[in-house]
Amino acid sequence: MLDRDKLNSYIAEAYSTAPEFPWINAPGYAVYRHAGNKKWFAVIMDINKTKLGLPQSETVDVVNLKCDPILTGSLHKEAGIFPGYHMNKSYWITVLLDGSVDDDKIKWLLDLSYDLTDTKKRKKEQKD
Repeated sequence: MLDRDKLNSYIAEAYSTAPEFPWINAPGYAVYRHAGNKKWFAVIMDINKTKLGLPQSETVDVVNLKCDPILTGSLHKEAGIFPGYHMNKSYWITVLLDGSVDDDKIKWLLDLSYDLTDTKKRKKEQKD
């Protein structure tokens, strides 16, 4: 299962990015940015499940990821994937890190988020 610690390690290895902790009142919220353009591509948080519309009032680790708006609607129908918590719900999704979403799917969504927020790559693709 890809939990918070394993996801932190994966991001460090795959993208050579260390987490930032910008909020004093939310010390468990880790933000990952591109080195060049400083755009966020992932935010790992611990939130109450009720914030996602779930009936349980326990805390769960989640990751917010940027997503293609064409995919967000269909992804919201899948177990463990929700509209972006505290983000633009057309462009961001929140994924539970409790084993309800397959590790490979989380990594694929993370890669997608990274690519969508990488302006250098997007500009290069537009020129080709």
